Amino acid sequence: MKTDLQISNECNIKTIDVIAKKINIDHNDLENYGKFKAKINIDYEKDSNKKEGKLILVTSINPTPFGEGKTTVSIGINDAIRKLGKNSIVVLREPSLGPVFGIKGGATGGGYSQVVPMEDINLHFTGDISAIEYANNLLCAIIDNHIYQGNELGIDKVVFNRCVDLNDRALRNLVIKYDNNTFEREEHYNITVASEIMAILCLSKDMDDLKNRIGNILIGYTKENKMIFAKDLNCVGAIALLLKDAIKPNLVQTLENNPVLIHGGPFANIAHGCNSLIATKLGLNLCDYVVTEAGFGSDLGAEKFLDIKCQIGNLKPNCIVINATIRSLKYNGGVDKNSINIENVEALKKGILNLKRHIENMSKYTKNIVVCLNKFEYDTENEIDYVRQYVNNLGYQIEVCNSYKQGSAGAIDLAKKIIDICDYNTDFKPLYDFNDTIINKINIICKEIYRASNVIINDIVKEKINILIKNGFGNLPICIAKTQYSFSDDSKKLGAPNNFDMTVKDIKLSSGAGFIVVLMGNIMTMPGLGKNSAYLNMDIDSKSNITGLF
Repeated sequence: MKTDLQISNECNIKTIDVIAKKINIDHNDLENYGKFKAKINIDYEKDSNKKEGKLILVTSINPTPFGEGKTTVSIGINDAIRKLGKNSIVVLREPSLGPVFGIKGGATGGGYSQVVPMEDINLHFTGDISAIEYANNLLCAIIDNHIYQGNELGIDKVVFNRCVDLNDRALRNLVIKYDNNTFEREEHYNITVASEIMAILCLSKDMDDLKNRIGNILIGYTKENKMIFAKDLNCVGAIALLLKDAIKPNLVQTLENNPVLIHGGPFANIAHGCNSLIATKLGLNLCDYVVTEAGFGSDLGAEKFLDIKCQIGNLKPNCIVINATIRSLKYNGGVDKNSINIENVEALKKGILNLKRHIENMSKYTKNIVVCLNKFEYDTENEIDYVRQYVNNLGYQIEVCNSYKQGSAGAIDLAKKIIDICDYNTDFKPLYDFNDTIINKINIICKEIYRASNVIINDIVKEKINILIKNGFGNLPICIAKTQYSFSDDSKKLGAPNNFDMTVKDIKLSSGAGFIVVLMGNIMTMPGLGKNSAYLNMDIDSKSNITGLF
């Protein structure tokens, strides 16, 4: 079997100006990064003749540790819609180097449903994530320099941390000691895709909004618990300079030479899990259909897309696609990950309750839903037939997608259903109102989406919540950080658990991004590398031929 990289290298890749013409972007509006990728330097928000395309959100059931091909499905849907003669585009997140070198590998799709050039996109791409990392760490350096130089603002506690775009558990807990021995404090690195600067870039409308959000970053407290913000350090302009190119969306292509926007890359388990608002709106202004994805399962990425991004950006999805795989359903039915490729209809019957719950949850936002069964080579007809009949009995539509092996041809039937659903009235409504109380918003998500029976919030966290309310931050949306493998905050509670408690371990204000991060369970904002990580199989030879990247 050919690897994804081999398939990618065999494609007839077009120069990026050819791809740009397909969505009526002039070459003068491109900033080329080589022959096959470019940034788009144009503001369609201010274009009076802009389109208002249909928005298609691809989400998923709870995944296995290997991922369930949500990006592959998103690319396949877009290729299929264009094959049907419609003007569409897929808008995706940028891959983080953490999982690229970790257990999951790259994030450019797979098989014959990929985005290219996959090596560039999976590695440094156009430098956006590096720019975010430098902007974040410049602010950290400025904070420590301010303290070192006399600390006129009276910073007593720092709450903004450094970041790096790698899985590096050694950086989770550090102690900083200044060389004049006047100050010593703890420091905690985040992975860059969980940084507030990443969230800010992905939720900003333009450069002015970006600068305003950077200025509103909470960086610390005085001894009297007075909040101190980045704008108090007079550094907003310098930080924004590092993001002058990163704010522009990136244009690339699929294996079938269809346009793709890739921009921003927050994780969904520890961040808000959506590509940039700028890229999504640009896609809607350029094309009649926009396919986009939200990270991990619908309990994380889709909930945040629908409750945070859609409300901030005034977006309304016309169709939600719930991606499911038979192997993940069996995994959620109790099958060990090493045995999920063996036929097991009994385990499927147990695990399919996970899919049922995701359908029920998404139906709280809209009835415009279709289930996609992403086909893997080990799936049997007995298993496929069982899932199809189960979903139909629930009253929802389902189609098998095989774009991994067949490209657009494997997603045609799914694309047709999506186009039909997009013609229905958009009945979208968010789950909660921003103006509700912080505790109520947390409870609504935990009980309506996760199905927890009780949410435990200790007195220390309650006091932090009271401080946020006192300072005027009570009306922000909630971004819950928890495991992606379970509806609960315990990764071992698979399937569709009921009657469990969820515990709020901590709460963090992301005032620049405009949401409150609620940390649950044992979630960490700095992952670690696994014992059998992907980097072990990677290499490059004297002729720059890469192997092991997937």
